[in-house]
Amino acid sequence: MTSKTRHSLLEDAQGLAYGAVMASLGIVILSHLGLMTGQTAGLAVLISYVTGWSFGAVFFLINLPFYWLGYRRMGLAFTLKTFVAVAALSGLSLLMPGWVSFAHLDPVFGAILFGLVSGAALLAIFRHGASLGGIGILALILQDRSGFRAGYTQLLFDVALFAVALLVLDTRTVAISLIGAVVVNLVIAINHRRDRYTAT
Repeated sequence: MTSKTRHSLLEDAQGLAYGAVMASLGIVILSHLGLMTGQTAGLAVLISYVTGWSFGAVFFLINLPFYWLGYRRMGLAFTLKTFVAVAALSGLSLLMPGWVSFAHLDPVFGAILFGLVSGAALLAIFRHGASLGGIGILALILQDRSGFRAGYTQLLFDVALFAVALLVLDTRTVAISLIGAVVVNLVIAINHRRDRYTAT
């Protein structure tokens, strides 16, 4: 970041905390509806559905190999912030189902709500020099190097992931899930501009 956009330690802390809480809320919505999503979180959700393992544990483990890439390409500060964000989301995703529940949530509206909540979470995390790991790291590296927006990279990854999901979930569930994933990526693509914010 330039000196005009650099955040203080306190600002980074609240930004990452906000992002982790909102992302956890998104996972609660997703799990309640039995839907999935894209990116690394989507892969973790899919694995958790198939194996019965908790999302938080799977998500945390999947991200471990990406920290080295994050360190090599984005620096120590980015990697540490990303580790904190991932660990916070992993932990909160285990706790939040005990704090939040839904008596009724329409699946289509729920998918859109998930997309908006998760998009806001990712924007906060990105703008405070971190990501939620995995494909997000690759997407941010590509955006900073080529200008190809992070949301579009994630959308391409999501297409492949959703194709695999068709082997595990029914077509209607995948179709509704896709709505939420598209909303997430559109929020990022439209609002995360490298000429306004960078991840370093």
